[in-house]
Amino acid sequence: MKVWLPRDAAARALGADAVATALISEAARRGVRLDLVRTGSRGMIWLEPLAEIYTSAGRTAFGPLTPEDVPALFDSPETHPKALGLTEEIPFFKRQTRLTFARVGLIDPLDLAEYETQGGLAGLRRALGLSPPDIVTEVTDSGLRGRGGAGFPTGVKWATVARAPGPRKYIVCNADEGDSGTFADRMLMEGDPFCLIEGMTIAALATGAAQGYCFIRSEYPDAITTMTAAVAIARDAGVLGRSVLDTGQAFDIEIRVGAGAYVCGEETALLNAIEGRRGTVRAKPPLPALQGLFGCPTVVNNVLSLATIPIILSRGAAFYRDFGIGRSRGTMPLQIAGNVRHGGLFETAFGITLGEIVTEIGGGTASGRPVKAVQVGGPLGAWFPPALFDTPLCYEEFGAKEGLVGHAGFVVLDDTADMAAYARFAMEFCAVESCGKCTPCRIGAVRAVETLDRIAAGEAAALPLLRDLCQTMRLGSLCALGGFAPYPVLSALTHFPADFGLNTEAAA
Repeated sequence: MKVWLPRDAAARALGADAVATALISEAARRGVRLDLVRTGSRGMIWLEPLAEIYTSAGRTAFGPLTPEDVPALFDSPETHPKALGLTEEIPFFKRQTRLTFARVGLIDPLDLAEYETQGGLAGLRRALGLSPPDIVTEVTDSGLRGRGGAGFPTGVKWATVARAPGPRKYIVCNADEGDSGTFADRMLMEGDPFCLIEGMTIAALATGAAQGYCFIRSEYPDAITTMTAAVAIARDAGVLGRSVLDTGQAFDIEIRVGAGAYVCGEETALLNAIEGRRGTVRAKPPLPALQGLFGCPTVVNNVLSLATIPIILSRGAAFYRDFGIGRSRGTMPLQIAGNVRHGGLFETAFGITLGEIVTEIGGGTASGRPVKAVQVGGPLGAWFPPALFDTPLCYEEFGAKEGLVGHAGFVVLDDTADMAAYARFAMEFCAVESCGKCTPCRIGAVRAVETLDRIAAGEAAALPLLRDLCQTMRLGSLCALGGFAPYPVLSALTHFPADFGLNTEAAA
């Protein structure tokens, strides 16, 4: 009997390890040979722990399982009360376009041979037959943009590093995923680590780098363990090390672990941390692409950006570019969380509307009450009311409404939410997490919290001061922490003035 069961951190938190123990015990009691494969999660978190059994029709899903549900899997899977049918026919999963996450939940994350069977290393092998400029051109032509920040074109960043003079060059993967409502980086590292390793290696071939670093937040112990094991396996197999697949091109990866500072999600603070320095933001220029890690030209990309590279190289730029709209090309792994019925990861092409994401894919609120607001892009993203649910998911459309796609984390709230409290939390969060490098962030966030308290106490005259503080932070902060902190505050004031004790005219 072959069973696939996630060892993803979310599935484990929901009891997957206890289900695995029950499966092993029940198989031993019955004398049944059990082939238990621990995978990544399929992303349907409300169904975890989700086990899959191979049948003549394909992989059939069961969930959410408890240890008490296990004996019935051996008795009669067809009539099991938690049978869900074929996994890939579940509506939430069937509607997706899985490119970056194609293998997550499908394979054993640390089985390199199975990774290759499922299309892995095809992109790297094609890249080895191209010149570095041709690799960069392929990435540029695909339209891939940064998947963790402001959406800067990946190919442009690589081209800058490739052309920059320097004794050494580096590839740095930013896996310091600290935004609320985001978990795609963790899922990718735990469910398909070789994909990230392959993407980093292709980046090295394109830019001439010989060393890579993957900086993972300390709060992700499972991802750290999986990535560390995957790097060792890849090195033993010749994918990493002194020679990449016997080509003579040297490239290796080192795993570095963060120490809990949110600001290290900003690329220059992250570089300081890797160097053993305090995680504070660097002034730009110089850009990291010219003077980054140890003063050398450095590619700094998010996990999802690098993990998307293998599919672009294996299938071609045109294949990837055909998905999406406008200047937002390809697919985006959406992370749907908060007060929502169907929370989880959903990969789809750019262009889907916010309303479709929340009501059709997410299924509305878990509480059954009306949706009041959705925050997109982490704790510093803008709050979108239902009136803006016709906004298509793309960088320009969200930017035009004072929002950002960012890491594509969606946090849903129902109509009982106090938006004034959420606005205050955003500023307080910024005040606590500021590295102290620049005055607008260090002082502005503290003054903004005080001013929000004055407004909440009924002092409408404090509104102009709050707006001036927010404008100063947006224009004067060195990094996204202070620069984007005003977005949730101003959007909450604009769309939900009554929560601040204000009328619409006062908020305007």
